[in-house]
Amino acid sequence: MTIAPPAGPGSPPVTATPSGPAPGSRQSHRLRYIGVGVVLAAAFAFLLVKGLGSSLDYYLTVDQAIHQKASLGTRDFRLEGVVVPGTVHDTAKGVDFTVQSNGVSAQVANTGTPPQLFQPNIPVVVVGHFDGNAFDSNQILVKHSASYVAAHPNRVKAPNGSTR
Repeated sequence: MTIAPPAGPGSPPVTATPSGPAPGSRQSHRLRYIGVGVVLAAAFAFLLVKGLGSSLDYYLTVDQAIHQKASLGTRDFRLEGVVVPGTVHDTAKGVDFTVQSNGVSAQVANTGTPPQLFQPNIPVVVVGHFDGNAFDSNQILVKHSASYVAAHPNRVKAPNGSTR
């Protein structure tokens, strides 16, 4: 702090000017650090929730998806069912077929090449969305191990009535 020399009679009073940090500046720095910390914590929490939410990709069976069709809209999700025999038809863009679950069926229009294990009468999961009455898919997943059936007994019923 600097003090001006005393002035003569009739001059204004002496004022002091601070030369160091202003009082309360430590508090303002502390508030800045707290603010930055809060913003970083919120950003981390947001990324964590978004990351976990997208990694928990579950699927709906055909009957569940048909019942929720209005609320699903054109949002992408995974649809699970059994490929109905006699419905698989190659197209210029990929393959069209019908999947069925619990007596409810849906027409699937898939873009791209289906996996080699794709065939009628097997459970598949297709990724895509509803477009009118058809399910537009860009990926077909075929489960080819017995662990799926062991983990979900009687979940998938083939059109012939057998369960897998």
